[in-house]
Amino acid sequence: MNVPADLLVHLRRARDLADKHYAEPLDLDELAATAGVSKYHFLRSFAATYGKTPALYLAERRIERAQDLLRATNLTVTEVCVMVGYTSLGSFSRKFSELVGTPPSAYQQKFATGVPHIPGCFVFMHGLSDRATGDRAISEKRDGDATE
Repeated sequence: MNVPADLLVHLRRARDLADKHYAEPLDLDELAATAGVSKYHFLRSFAATYGKTPALYLAERRIERAQDLLRATNLTVTEVCVMVGYTSLGSFSRKFSELVGTPPSAYQQKFATGVPHIPGCFVFMHGLSDRATGDRAISEKRDGDATE
């Protein structure tokens, strides 16, 4: 499928939404609305452009962030699961194992030795580092975009 150049801008906007708000419940309808196309057209166009479905793209973002948190903090696997947007520890562990090749607890244990970890309380107090700055402005912009 050849995606028109003018649609790429809109697909990037939806991809950026997934990148910035990966920990929030995002669905196909919201991403398609951000791109300004029907959800079916969005699904086909996104997959043709990025080589993966929006759901897989979002899952990869969440798991990448989970890997960062498991390596660098002393948060539990359950805390990381919730922080990256999963509501089920089983779903999180299954997707993590599928994409990384090892369960999250084994992954965390592998990186636990010799590295000083960021205390979990610090992470909770200051929010996710990639979302802490401008979080309010992003939320306001996002709310404003939905009404336009």
